[in-house]
Parts: sequence; C-alpha cells; structure tokens
Amino acid sequence: MNILVIQGHPDSGGGHFCHALAGAYAAGAAGAGHPLRQIDVGAAAVTLLHSRAEWSGPAPGWAAEAQAAILWADHLVLVFPLWLGGMPARLKAWAEHVFREDFAFRRGASGWERHLRGRSARIVVTMGMPAPVYGLWFGAHGTAQLSRAILGFSGIGPVRETRIGMVEGLDAAAREAWLGRMGRLGAKAG
Repeated sequence: MNILVIQGHPDSGGGHFCHALAGAYAAGAAGAGHPLRQIDVGAAAVTLLHSRAEWSGPAPGWAAEAQAAILWADHLVLVFPLWLGGMPARLKAWAEHVFREDFAFRRGASGWERHLRGRSARIVVTMGMPAPVYGLWFGAHGTAQLSRAILGFSGIGPVRETRIGMVEGLDAAAREAWLGRMGRLGAKAG
C-alpha cells in the first residue's frame, strides 16, 4: 500500500513529539515494505488564500506536488498538534491550497463528484487536554472539520483518528508506548 505521511506541525525540522510520531509511523511502514512518501507542511512555502479567485486558480508548485503525492497514495497519515481546538493555521492554509475544487471534488450534473475515492486516512493529533474531554466536551470539532469536511468530502474514507491527550505531561515510558503504537500502525498501514 502506498503511504503518504503528512507532518502538519508548523515547525519544520523536528524536535516535537508530532515529528517523532510521524517518524515512527514512517519507519514502521517502510520496515513492512510499504512504498512511502512524506510531506513536511512546515517546510512548504504556504501562503494564505485571500479570495475565491485565488482558490479557483492554479495551485502553486508545492501544492501541485502535494496533490501528485495524494494521487499516488492509497493511505494518508496526517500528524499535527491541536491548537485552539483545531488544526494550526499553517496546516489549514496548506489544506485549502491542496484540496482545491477540480482536484479533490467538483459539482457535477447529479451532485458532488468526489475525486479522491479509494483512499483511506489516519489523523494523529496531540493535545494538552485529556483526549476524552476533547471528544465529549468539545465535540472534536477541529478534527471533524478535517475528517469530514475536507478528507471525507473529497471521497477519502474511512478516516480514523488517534488522539493523544495530555501530551506535555507524558513521561518517557508513555511516549515510547505511543511511538511503538505508531510503528505498528505504520507496519499494517492502519
């Protein structure tokens, strides 16, 4: 299975637990023989879209490369920290550029055509609050936006989530356990 790991932390180059999680998933996938590509959103020349005309126009080069990687992939993995209840602004801007109309979907004569069918995804999100609180109290609206309104609307499914809560307080053993779990998920392309 072709796997695309998208590191959505805005800080490029590592150093955060999100980078370690993405690395563990990628290592597990590569170790199991899955063809693998990776995107570091923090390293992309992401800009904000300022109008519908910009969104409807041609994608910048880095976004077109990401689109090609998505078309290549059977399974996408997006790893990012929860900021103010949702994706960091840089990742949201990246998604707006990449999941454009006519690439990801289009309004057809009989409804919406979803162009990215046949792919699955996993969202891995770290957060400072307990993961159950994010789901039960806050309704997980930030990850729902990504899983339903962006990935699902484009035809990607199933979309599974891994929520890692209280990340700043995790001790070394808990971090190693999460990294092991990511490696196992990568090996089975889950």
